[in-house]
Amino acid sequence: MSRIPESHQRVDVRRADAPPPRRRWLARPYMTLALLVAWLALNQTVHPGHIVLGGALAWAIAQYAAPYFTEAGRPNLRVGLRLLVVVLFDIVIANLQVAVKILGPQSRLAPRFVWIPLELRRPEAITVLASIITLTPGTLSAELSDDRRHLLVHGLDVPDEQELIDTIKRRYEYPLKQLLE
Repeated sequence: MSRIPESHQRVDVRRADAPPPRRRWLARPYMTLALLVAWLALNQTVHPGHIVLGGALAWAIAQYAAPYFTEAGRPNLRVGLRLLVVVLFDIVIANLQVAVKILGPQSRLAPRFVWIPLELRRPEAITVLASIITLTPGTLSAELSDDRRHLLVHGLDVPDEQELIDTIKRRYEYPLKQLLE
């Protein structure tokens, strides 16, 4: 019996208790169906062309989203919902704060650019963080460093740079890290 040289043997680096990897052509069937139904509802038609296009888009989105699900098969909904509530709350409060600051004396404003050090590494997570910052009135994501380790943020009124950094990291980056990395 011939023996396979060690350099050609396959090494399994998975955890001992990890389930074997599965390759499925339909990674998330319920998500695919929900996306297809949403597509058809938004277009208000069940024309065959829309069914085919919606099905293709739903399949592609579900395939792309599959790695973001936990081993149990569900995304961490608690973290995602909490982040959504925090972002929506911050948008409402920031709107009010910006309105008061704009209507008041502009000499009291302290606009500045601040480099935020990032712990996020996935491009998708960094994009979501930059979008959240830009959606919040009074802040704007301006640039990402070449090494993707710092995000340049402009703040309309930033009396304390470290406070802005800590707020972004605590309220947005940490939950995104739990959710997407």
